[in-house]
Amino acid sequence: MRFRRSNCNKDMATYVEPPNGFRQRGKHYYTMWQTLFEIDTKYIPIKPIGKGAYGVVCSSINRETNEKVAIKKINNVFGNPTDALRTLRELKLLRHIRHENVIGLKDVMFPIYRNSFKDVYLVYDLMDTDLHHIIKSSQPLSNDHCKFFLFQLLRGLKYLHSANVLHRDLKPGNLLVNANCELKICDFGLARTSQGSEQFMTEYVVTRWYRAPELLLCCDNYGTSIDVWSVGCIFAEILGRKPLFPGTECLNQLKLIINILGSQNDNDLGFIDNAKARRFIKTLPFTRGIGLSSLYPMADPLALDLLRRMLVFDPAKRITVTEALHHPYMAGLFDPSTNPPARMPINLDLDENMNEEMIREEMVREMLHYHPEAAAYPMGMMLER
Repeated sequence: MRFRRSNCNKDMATYVEPPNGFRQRGKHYYTMWQTLFEIDTKYIPIKPIGKGAYGVVCSSINRETNEKVAIKKINNVFGNPTDALRTLRELKLLRHIRHENVIGLKDVMFPIYRNSFKDVYLVYDLMDTDLHHIIKSSQPLSNDHCKFFLFQLLRGLKYLHSANVLHRDLKPGNLLVNANCELKICDFGLARTSQGSEQFMTEYVVTRWYRAPELLLCCDNYGTSIDVWSVGCIFAEILGRKPLFPGTECLNQLKLIINILGSQNDNDLGFIDNAKARRFIKTLPFTRGIGLSSLYPMADPLALDLLRRMLVFDPAKRITVTEALHHPYMAGLFDPSTNPPARMPINLDLDENMNEEMIREEMVREMLHYHPEAAAYPMGMMLER
């Protein structure tokens, strides 16, 4: 069970001299997509493979291990305090997480000047593509493809939830995939640990199409079921090759959900702790909803049954990740004895009001876990001509 690799990217990394004429010890310089990479000499870049608001990702070889990796350069990380906190959160979480279906953070390059660095270079497992590109492609997806992708997503999520981590931004673009259909969850910039005081989520930062009703309705309390809803939306998108709830804004998103699930009775609205939100839901016209079997007539009936249990409006009645893994649709895939929980829960106590200096210090502490030798150079490395 494989899919085709994409070889459309023919740009290659170009070796360049350092921009200021000074070569920093242990670093060398490449350009890709008009972006300068100042990276450790043990990494040899190959070509750029992705670009976003954060910066550029390139494939590379670690010549010490001969392993292929992905290097993400985050440009001017302190230019936006929210982005800086997201980066720090990912560093802290991924240092503790080790699972086959979660992206591995292999290295965080130590900067030349720890007190004034602007860019951060993260080194991850190298993957071929993401689920968004697969869904949008002409690649046929069999029932076995759907089942295996869903199994790995649930398996990784079970581990995360056992470690006390809510991902909070699951979507096809955050699920990386290899040609052998191996899947890994990535992008933990919006993740939270589910204990402690930081339960408030800014409504607009999480991708709307995959956002659970309790978040759309501004509920103060939520848990692991928000991730299950997102999995349901992703599962539906795999089955239908298009998003199930492509809302244009928050209220439109709720209307789309009700149009498909049907109007909810009072017993299903008890979780809404916002009186204004509850009134809005009750003002929507009555609808019986649209049967999933009519939306996905070619889907396995067991797949639709599992999907139906994920896309439940009331989070308390939504299937859990563990229950989903034991569903008949997953028969023959899930083995509890080979899927142990995390060894201990993670408690990410992150002050959302940290200033740039504090965030920088925390990032350096995280980098030192990968480069303990750098502790001997408090002002950074020496210059070379």
